[in-house]
Amino acid sequence: MKRSLSGLALVALPLALTACARTATPPEGHDLSGILAGTSAWSAPRFALVGTGIPNIFTNRGNLSQSTAPATGGLNFGVDLPVLPDVAGVYQVVAYNDTDGSGTYTIGEPFARNRQWLIFSPAGGDIPAVSLPEQLPWAGGEEALPAMKVSRGWNLYDRSQPLGTANPRPAAKVTGYDISR
Repeated sequence: MKRSLSGLALVALPLALTACARTATPPEGHDLSGILAGTSAWSAPRFALVGTGIPNIFTNRGNLSQSTAPATGGLNFGVDLPVLPDVAGVYQVVAYNDTDGSGTYTIGEPFARNRQWLIFSPAGGDIPAVSLPEQLPWAGGEEALPAMKVSRGWNLYDRSQPLGTANPRPAAKVTGYDISR
């Protein structure tokens, strides 16, 4: 029996497409995950990496890989951090209601954040205290960080906890980065 080449191609094409189909990453599969609470009225919740580089270079990245899933009392979310942000600096992942549909946080859109800071350092060592520029709507003028020692790469500093050997800590995978409004 002879089979036509075109017939085999028709059978193989759906199999190839199925093999290439991307599956959605669940929130806990991302670099950073948590629960977003208190935003039930938001029509389009999104997440952005915002902050300031050293020296004062404003960052607002809403194009991060992200996913959400319903949770009791909120929304589970996950976000992938950039391997290399624009510059070394102090950042937060904020939740915002993308009312203009731009995919990037726009000043005036409702937002929520927590008291945990992500610090990116190209080399480990001591960093000086950092204050945020006045023009940042979510944190203008406040001291974001006291002087501290960090590791190379991403670090997590929880402002609600005292500085110590575990605060800040390297942040290859961050869970419990809960945000509420």
